[in-house]
Amino acid sequence: MLFKELITKKAKGGVLSQADILAFTHAAADKGFPREQIAAMCMAILCKGMETTEMEQLTMSLAQSGTIIDWAEYDLDGPLVDKHSTGGVGDKVSFPLAAILAACGAYVPMISGRGLGHTGGTLDKLESIPGYKVCLPIEKFKQVVSSVGCAIVSQSPELAPAEGNLYSIRDVTGSVESIPLIVSSILAKKYVAGNQALVMDVKVGNGAFMQTLDDARELAQTLIATAKGINLKTVAIISDMSQVLGQSAGNSLEILESIRYLRNEFREPRLDQVVLESAVQMLMVTKMESTRETALARAELAITSGAAAEVFAKLVAASGGPKDFVENPEKHLPIASIIRPVFAMQQGIVSGVDVKAIGYLIASLGGGRKNANDQLDYSVGLDQVAAIGDAVDAHKPLAIIHARDIVSYELAANAMQQAYSISQSPCEVGNVILQRLA
Repeated sequence: MLFKELITKKAKGGVLSQADILAFTHAAADKGFPREQIAAMCMAILCKGMETTEMEQLTMSLAQSGTIIDWAEYDLDGPLVDKHSTGGVGDKVSFPLAAILAACGAYVPMISGRGLGHTGGTLDKLESIPGYKVCLPIEKFKQVVSSVGCAIVSQSPELAPAEGNLYSIRDVTGSVESIPLIVSSILAKKYVAGNQALVMDVKVGNGAFMQTLDDARELAQTLIATAKGINLKTVAIISDMSQVLGQSAGNSLEILESIRYLRNEFREPRLDQVVLESAVQMLMVTKMESTRETALARAELAITSGAAAEVFAKLVAASGGPKDFVENPEKHLPIASIIRPVFAMQQGIVSGVDVKAIGYLIASLGGGRKNANDQLDYSVGLDQVAAIGDAVDAHKPLAIIHARDIVSYELAANAMQQAYSISQSPCEVGNVILQRLA
């Protein structure tokens, strides 16, 4: 069958066979194959969807387009686990969570990505740490996971190469939001790392890709059903992204907040809830703990005892960063030239935030990319970000802006003021964890 006939088949709502999906994957892996045909198939999938069996087959086909990591030689004494977030602004959950899970006895081989659109990237944040290498050979990756308990790296060319090529096409052809392609992309990368369990954090709200609770629930349920078919235990939480997660947004600033969290110095309540709920779900799905109470106590102890902070320190050192990073992060992280507050145009109570605008504000400061080859300024961003329900006035700012120069500061300050809604009466502050699914 010609490839254009496969496109027509899916465009008419047909179900792709395993052979059809294999042909699609081979085409995606071939950089010489016409990109417009791959793009057309992606758009057909976006419009017509896929059945669960199709998504299972596509996931496995993408995974098997490269190396699947084998951990047998390391004789690990705990489960291989990971988490994935659908992205947001200020989402730094991966850093404390990976360290907490490793401190609890799990192994976390985390393959992460860079910033996309208005959302920050885990790898970009890590690269604000001097010397930290996100690109590790597979054997080095395995050694770090085995010795430290976790590693956070980029997708190497040997791992699911068809998925990497397919994503680059989706990114520029309007099919990023296709649920079947999102599901197969996420699960293929988790499968090739050898994971046995996965916690999904599906974000919903004006700062997320999923704008409604129904859409977020559909994605979570589809992920769980598809993962079951490839023998990957998966649970999901749906969390609110109607405001910045934590008190900072921007690469080095989010790393600094993560260190303060791990050192148990400051744990912003919403961030704390997402980190701990993700840890509890993982400890329970892997049977490391049998109740919420014992799982929560174990995660808390990993933080308060200093064990999780010690794991993160070892991770940074093993990945090429400073050995004293957790003890002295300010000594190593870049500092912006301009650090000034921005105040609301009127005093009152924060009642709403345009989170997507905040994400683009970070990018405009130099903390995100407009084009794939853009160089980042790791020092810029926001700190002490006001949350919904906070009172703001001439003394309490919306945030502290970290900028490279006065012009970018002023542009960011104006954008920040426009992104916030201020009320004269108290407003209801919703829960950050909206639903749990298994």
